[in-house]
Amino acid sequence: MKTFLKTFSAKPTDCDGKWWIIDATDLTLGRLSSFVATYLRGKHKPIYTPSMNCGDHVVIINAEKIGLSGNRKLTDKTYYRHTGHPGGIKETTPEKILDGAHPERVIEMAIKRMIPSSPLGKDQLRKLHVYAGDTHPHMGQNPTLIDFGSHNIKNIRRK
Repeated sequence: MKTFLKTFSAKPTDCDGKWWIIDATDLTLGRLSSFVATYLRGKHKPIYTPSMNCGDHVVIINAEKIGLSGNRKLTDKTYYRHTGHPGGIKETTPEKILDGAHPERVIEMAIKRMIPSSPLGKDQLRKLHVYAGDTHPHMGQNPTLIDFGSHNIKNIRRK
């Protein structure tokens, strides 16, 4: 007699979104981004279902103090975008973005590129909250602090 396991599929009532907070001071950008993308998608939960938004809310503070691995990645890495007009290619570096008016965009774009570009991915990305300073308006949700730097010695950027 064969026994078959039933496949579990999460329903919207099964998905409860917790709130997490991460301090990005001196953390490595790529490692932090992949960790946060996992939490936004809900892959850290045993009830993960690819077609449901079971992810959690993640608040990242001190985004202007993020570190990039590599010797010259801050100046040599180049981000390209196109305006849609002929000859409209624009380029920038992480150093210019971090020194500019919106330093949180470096982290937002790194995480956005790790989330699927679908309607479900857009819903998951709405649960990401990145702030340049150490203040944020989400204290009412009682976010739990994640000490991401202590998980692995490679998570902290050494100078």
